[in-house]
Amino acid sequence: MFRKWCVFFLSLMFFVFFVIPAFASSNDSYQGHPVVKVVINGNQLQSDVPAILVDGRALVPVRAFCEALGIQVEWDAATNTVKIAHPDATSAAEPSGDKVIRVGLIAPLSGDVRVFGQSVVNGFNLLIKEKNSKVGPFRLEVIAMDDRNSPTEAVNAAMNLITREKVDVIVGAVTSKCSIPVSEICQHYEIPMITPTSTNPRVTVDQNKRKAFIFRTCITDPAQGAMAAKFASQNLKARTAAVLYDQGNEYTIGLAECFKDAFEKWGCRVTVFEPYDAFASDFTEVLRKVVQAKPDILYLPDYYPRANLICKQARQLGIRAVFLGADGWDSQYLDLPSLEGSYYTNYYALDDPNPQMVNWVAKYRDMYRVDPDIFAAAGYDTAQVLIKAIEVAGSGDPLKIRDALQNTKDFATLNGSISFDQDGNPLKPVVILKVKQGKAVYETTVAP
Repeated sequence: MFRKWCVFFLSLMFFVFFVIPAFASSNDSYQGHPVVKVVINGNQLQSDVPAILVDGRALVPVRAFCEALGIQVEWDAATNTVKIAHPDATSAAEPSGDKVIRVGLIAPLSGDVRVFGQSVVNGFNLLIKEKNSKVGPFRLEVIAMDDRNSPTEAVNAAMNLITREKVDVIVGAVTSKCSIPVSEICQHYEIPMITPTSTNPRVTVDQNKRKAFIFRTCITDPAQGAMAAKFASQNLKARTAAVLYDQGNEYTIGLAECFKDAFEKWGCRVTVFEPYDAFASDFTEVLRKVVQAKPDILYLPDYYPRANLICKQARQLGIRAVFLGADGWDSQYLDLPSLEGSYYTNYYALDDPNPQMVNWVAKYRDMYRVDPDIFAAAGYDTAQVLIKAIEVAGSGDPLKIRDALQNTKDFATLNGSISFDQDGNPLKPVVILKVKQGKAVYETTVAP
C-alpha cells in the first residue's frame, strides 16, 4: 500500500488571515458570532456549519474548505486525528517487512446518532489496544471514516476504503440504512464486512440470495421483533398494541413489521400501525390515533432521540400504554424520567453478573470514564470475532478471512457464543431491560 498525507495548515492559515477582506458581509449569526461568506474561485462555500468571525479572525470549516479545493479530509477516530491529503500527492511505501492487515471502520461520528458510532469505535478500539494492534505476525491498521448516518456518505467511505486505502476487511456500518448499500459494495469487491449493530435482514441477504462476504454480530430485526412480541404477549400479557415507525428508516420499518407479524401470531391484535416523519418535532397527529385505540402496548422501535420526544408527548396526551422499544433506545441520553416503567430489547445488560461482563465493564470505564452501552459491547464483540477469524485464517487474504468467519462456531463473546448461520447471522437470545427508578435494569432473557 502506498500513500502520503499532505498537511498544509500553514497555507490554510495564510488563506484565513489574508483573504478576510474578500469575505462578503452578512447579518446572520451562528452561536453568537457573525457569519461570513467564503468565496473560493468565484464560488461561495457551502457547508452545514458556516464560517464565523471570532475576535477578528475568520474560522472556516476545514472539511468544506478542503473539499471545495479537491482536497480529501478524513477523521481517524482511533487517534483523534484529522488527516488531510491532496489527491495528486506522491506515494511513499510502507516499511518493508511489515505484515499489515488494514481494517476499515465505518461509523456515524457526527450527525444524529453520533453517540452510537463513537461507542462502537470505542468498544472496537478497546480490544485493538489490548492486543497492541497485533494478531500473531500481523499488525492491524484501523482506518475509521465518518458516514454521518448518511447512506451516501457511507457508500463514499466504503469506496474510499476499498479503492484508495486497500483495506482487507470492513467493520460497519452502524445503522441498517447505511450498512445495506455498503454491503452491496463489499460484496461486489469481495471484501469481508462485519456490522456490529445493523439488524435489517437485507444487510446479509438480498431477494433471498445470500451475500457471501457479509456478516453481522447482532441479531436480526425478525429475531428481535419476534422476541419483543413474545415478551409483550407472554410476560406482559398484552392483547393489543400500537406500532409507530420512521417511514424513512429501514431499521425501524423492519422491526415494526416483524413485531406486528409475531404479535398477531400469538393471537394478539395490532390496532394502530402508523409511520411518522423523523424530522418532525410534533407527533400529536399520529399519537391521537393511539389515544383513541387505547392499546396495552406502544411499540416504538426507533433510536433514543425520537423515543425521548415521542414518548414524552404520548404521556402528555394521556396515553397510559406500556412503552416497548428496541436496542436503539440504549444510550446514556435516554430520557429515563419520561420513560419510567418502559421496556426495551437489548443484547446485554450493564448489571449482568457474568464475571466476563463485570471485568469488561470495569475496563471500559477505566479507559473512557463512562459506562458502556450496547453499541460499545457490540464493537468489542465484533473485534473479538474478527481477530479470531484472522488467527484461524493465518492470513490477510480477504477470501480466507471470509471463510474463517463463515466457519465460526460457538465462539464465546461478551453477549454469548456466536455461530454464524448460512446467512451470516448469529443465533442469540435478547435481554429485556426495564426503566426503573431512573435506571435501565435487567428484567429477563427471551430466547428465540
